[in-house]
Amino acid sequence: MLTQNQVTQFRTQGFLVIEDLLDADTLSAIRSEYAARMDELYAEWFAQGLVDIAPGCLSFWEKLDQGYANNLDVHQPLNITLPHGDVRADSPMHIGPAVFDMVRAPRVLDLVEDLIGPEITASPIQQLRIKPPQGNARDDELRAQVIATDWHQDKGVTLAEADDTEFVTVWLAITDATLENGCLQVATTGPEGELLPHCCRKQVSIIDEHIPQGGVIATPVKAGGAVVFHPLTPHCSLPNTSDAYRWSFDLRFNVTGQPTGRSHLPEVILRSRQTPDKVQTDWRAWKQEWDETKQRLAQDAYRPQHRWDVSNPYCA
Repeated sequence: MLTQNQVTQFRTQGFLVIEDLLDADTLSAIRSEYAARMDELYAEWFAQGLVDIAPGCLSFWEKLDQGYANNLDVHQPLNITLPHGDVRADSPMHIGPAVFDMVRAPRVLDLVEDLIGPEITASPIQQLRIKPPQGNARDDELRAQVIATDWHQDKGVTLAEADDTEFVTVWLAITDATLENGCLQVATTGPEGELLPHCCRKQVSIIDEHIPQGGVIATPVKAGGAVVFHPLTPHCSLPNTSDAYRWSFDLRFNVTGQPTGRSHLPEVILRSRQTPDKVQTDWRAWKQEWDETKQRLAQDAYRPQHRWDVSNPYCA
């Protein structure tokens, strides 16, 4: 999948931009699955009188607009993970066959194998990001799934249990990611060998004194392409200054058997030469694991998702 030059670039610079990682059929299946889910959500909202415009005349994007404009929870029901806090027995999330096929797409796993080897687990640290134009976001909106994402390292949003885990992030573009609509930008110095101090302010982000000041490059990529990150590579997103949504997924993959950084959430083995019988091939089983986890967490005390809190001296 990757050339030796690409592997070397990843090792030295900490990131890669890969075009055409997802094929047209996978992209089409994702869009169709999400259109059907959005239809279900909007029909419920309309039946409950939460939106005024009948669904028949609205596109997928217009339904998103109407939901967000009416202060409805648009993003969590479409997300591929549970909320960070206040997990309830009825907390919504989305796992479906198209999402599962995207996560285990052969070209995605071939790329990951070239970087971390053939024993591959999909981490539960995963996100959907469908970002509206920045001007449409509410003034009090803080979520990185909605507005520009602050500078951070992906190891910085795990628990310390994963500090020795070998993993990569594959950021998949479902719509074109451009300078105008808020593509990612990275610090080109690559992995520095250390975790920079972060704080949980509006988002979990690198503290001001350590934010990259130079050597920063934007990484536009077309739909179906990806930006791949080393866990220590600082990156963020630009604001969406366009008049359209920007849609992507964050997926993380680690060496099987190593801690994911959120061990209370389900992981799934997707490729293995050592134990091929443990490879998951049924999306329903993966969904059931998330459903069972949701029921368990709804009964438990809050579990932190990362290591940074107000007691950290950097956050004083």
